[in-house]
Amino acid sequence: MKKINIGGVPEHFNLAWYLTLKNGEYKDEGINLRWKDYFGGTGAMNKALREGEIDMAVILTEGVIKDIIDGNPTKIVQTFVQSPLIWGIHVAHDSQFKTVDDLKGTRAAISRYGSGSHLMAYINAENHKWNLEKDLNFEVIKNLDGAVEGLSNGDADYFMWEKFTTKPIVDDGVFRRISNCPTPWPCFVIAVREEFLESNLEDVKTILNIVNNTTEEFKLIPSIDKTIANRYDQKLEDVQEWLSLTEWSQEVIDETTINTIQDKLLKLDIIPKKVAYKKLVMKL
Repeated sequence: MKKINIGGVPEHFNLAWYLTLKNGEYKDEGINLRWKDYFGGTGAMNKALREGEIDMAVILTEGVIKDIIDGNPTKIVQTFVQSPLIWGIHVAHDSQFKTVDDLKGTRAAISRYGSGSHLMAYINAENHKWNLEKDLNFEVIKNLDGAVEGLSNGDADYFMWEKFTTKPIVDDGVFRRISNCPTPWPCFVIAVREEFLESNLEDVKTILNIVNNTTEEFKLIPSIDKTIANRYDQKLEDVQEWLSLTEWSQEVIDETTINTIQDKLLKLDIIPKKVAYKKLVMKL
């Protein structure tokens, strides 16, 4: 039995992994796949990939692209979620801020530098034609719990995170969501350490085949909306809306999309240069 470590955020997007693990589908193929939740999101997973703590990650597209360009010896092998991620822009419930324009020049809570919450603050700023040097300030809060504490204590002013994940916190009157900011590209990819890929290519293909079989028919699983609502403490109507907006993928990310993302990151000065498609992506 070969042990393989994979990481991802503990969110509804990754339920297919939980289901296939629970069913023992990887063990049937001689693979002991060990899932680890990363509450710190993309930045924490990039660090884990670099340090060999995990072999694979289900990770935000723009975050892993930036980190590979910064020297992370990892390759994207597949798109996992084709649809955009809808980032909610949140403030403390009793905050004086009412609109996104009110947030210009204030402090964005981010999980860490290079994380999705960090990069999307730039996307949001550009969408509203802010000055990227003067109108963006950051406060590192590590994770969602840190954001709740930071916004409630006034240590930061706003926080961007996937809107359905934060919806229970909004419903509880802790956060108030003042707007949304969708990613202009597919949101999640599967990335694998290069060193691991070289010697475990067939195992990676097997893992992808198993999870892809589940995501292809994910929306057809009986009562999947109720399962998600119960597991992730979501309202049923919120889950049903999320399911209607979310599309999984079983394909490798294409070169046009990679170039579009790099163009945007370069324009925002998030990456120092563009790199070739094959530097970022490996077709299995």
